[in-house]
Amino acid sequence: MPRKRALLRKRVVITAGPTREYLDDVRFLSNASTGRMGHELARLAARRGARVTLVMGPNNLKALQGVKTVPVESTEDMLRATRAAAAGAHVLVFAAAPADWRPLKRARGKPAREGDGMSLSLKPTKDIAASLGRGKKDRVHVGFALEVVRGQKRAREKIAKKRLDAIVLNGIENFGAGGGKATWIPVEGETSSLPTSSKAILAHAILDRVETLLENR
Repeated sequence: MPRKRALLRKRVVITAGPTREYLDDVRFLSNASTGRMGHELARLAARRGARVTLVMGPNNLKALQGVKTVPVESTEDMLRATRAAAAGAHVLVFAAAPADWRPLKRARGKPAREGDGMSLSLKPTKDIAASLGRGKKDRVHVGFALEVVRGQKRAREKIAKKRLDAIVLNGIENFGAGGGKATWIPVEGETSSLPTSSKAILAHAILDRVETLLENR
């Protein structure tokens, strides 16, 4: 069956990877995201003829030919870069796993370890998808959610809060290396299971659905 061509010459922005929120000049809060999912989505979207910008947190992946990659570190960096890239975009895919919290204050240097423990004061980072959702207009927005309990209920809450057109719901076993379950949940219509035998196969299945969303605009 031939691939759809709805992404041809469309401007697509994809976020990928973790972010880092520094406690001091050496230590930081982050997570185990590798960035591989967003990286694969960017690679295959470019192969389908899209003009792709990949906003990428710290990673060890190879640079992609034909993809404009914008390296970022903090969640605030990712928000600013994504907002800038979103101007004139047709599709935004929020595949990154930005840190949810950042220190209330960042210490200078590298404070020495002292005493029996320490307490951290944290505040939430800005929600990138929700921030971009407020001005989405006719763009297609697709998010990702990793949930452990009440997955579909929480995913649908995120669709409404962030003004998403669909969300990819992952189990925690699909984080990093992958291989777990994934579910496509559109704002309208039925949910469907996604193939997860490889990141490439999963990315193709997601992009097929993104193209259907574009065709239905």
